[in-house]
Amino acid sequence: MDKIKKIGFWGYPNPAIVEDIRKKYPQAEWIDLDIDFSYPKTNILPEAYCKIIRNIIDNAIYLKPDLIVAPIGKDKCDSGWFASKILADKGFNVIQSIYEDLSPKREIKICESDLPLYEKVTLITDSIINPALLQKPLVPSKTEYNQIKTSFTPGFWGVPPNDMELLKLFPNNTKVYGWIRCVEAGTPADLDLEMYVDENIPTVFYAQAFCAKSQLAKYLADKYNGLYIDIDDYASNSIKAKVEAFLRLR
Repeated sequence: MDKIKKIGFWGYPNPAIVEDIRKKYPQAEWIDLDIDFSYPKTNILPEAYCKIIRNIIDNAIYLKPDLIVAPIGKDKCDSGWFASKILADKGFNVIQSIYEDLSPKREIKICESDLPLYEKVTLITDSIINPALLQKPLVPSKTEYNQIKTSFTPGFWGVPPNDMELLKLFPNNTKVYGWIRCVEAGTPADLDLEMYVDENIPTVFYAQAFCAKSQLAKYLADKYNGLYIDIDDYASNSIKAKVEAFLRLR
């Protein structure tokens, strides 16, 4: 444990575990293994499987972090649990994390802000390891996105997509729901909050293909007359056209 330089993680690890590790290894680099870095495929998992979990395995094998913090409870999914066992079996130093506290820790501000959707989601996910980011003024960057112009406030429900470029289609006033909202609140296992949406806001319900959350996404999209989309890897032109039409015509 004296040579911990790279720490891999996914999901929303227990903040107490994160804080303890940050104190022990303040110079260590934290790597979000959920992200698609386009490293070589390992073919350890089936091709027809959640791309986020495949990212986790492929990234870990390629980057070889000295320590992996692995959420495995309701705050993540069974696939995260299985991935932690596979990586431990491969010889990685894995700390399993379960964080199912349902007491709200923070006021929801970013999800309701006028930051571009891409920046909202990036800021929230970055705050998992660095909570101090949530205290910074919510000032949009000068990056210009090709945003669809709408005369109403839309919503985005789901998890951070593998294809983050999808988020750049949405206008700045997009409200954020689903697991991302739970992360800002500090309660990643809060299913009631995850299922909450404003029924008056036309919402795109996103799920990663082969993810269990597609059950919630499809159900809620039907219930609230929203648009359900699921994407395996990167958004096709057909998916982008559906989102664009939904945002323009609703």
